[in-house]
Amino acid sequence: MLLTPKPQSPHALPIYVQIAELITRNIVAGRLIDGQRLPPEREMASDLGVSVGTLRKSLQALAEKGLLERIHGSGNYVRAGGDTGSVYAMFRLELLDGGGLPSADVLNTVFMMKPADLPAFGTSEAATRFRRIRYLNDVVIAAEEIWLDGNAGKIDETAISESLYVTYREQLGLLISRAQDRVGIASVPSWVPEVFSLPPGATSGYIERLTWSEAEAPIEFSRTWFDADRAVYVQRMK
Repeated sequence: MLLTPKPQSPHALPIYVQIAELITRNIVAGRLIDGQRLPPEREMASDLGVSVGTLRKSLQALAEKGLLERIHGSGNYVRAGGDTGSVYAMFRLELLDGGGLPSADVLNTVFMMKPADLPAFGTSEAATRFRRIRYLNDVVIAAEEIWLDGNAGKIDETAISESLYVTYREQLGLLISRAQDRVGIASVPSWVPEVFSLPPGATSGYIERLTWSEAEAPIEFSRTWFDADRAVYVQRMK
């Protein structure tokens, strides 16, 4: 059974995109398998709290990517060999039983000089820093700090999408093409709010990431503290 996405926020992706992303991540995670018939459309729409029309828009988007086969009079069938690239293709955290729809709440955005403890990235001495809380479905799973090189351009703080990579593309024309992750453990930082499941100083899962666009030097650095009792880092090889 599909899980209901986190309630809509002002900067959320369109509902039909959220549903398509949720189904895609469940296919990638193996919660929906090749050949499996999805529940009837009216039942799915009711479970997800959306109209049948919105659901059908999501299903059509998946069919166009080869992830669903829609057979009139029979139903919608999973086709796992399609294009599983998605808005959240580089988001490696999943719920313990797989999948989950990513979303985020921005805590603050600041343009500032890069601290000395950051690795080398970009060409500017300054950067835009984003701090966020991450969710999978309605479950808080991580705190995140992202640094975008100052020469990448100015971000409109009032129009930040739940996917920063979508924001980069739409506002800056910046396409993130690849990422390098280092995974370990670390202490939760002092700035993390109470809504996070782990208190400051507690040991958590930890991810450091450098990302590249078309330039030789990385353009962004991020660090993520995640609750290993709620989420797991997953890297699948094709």
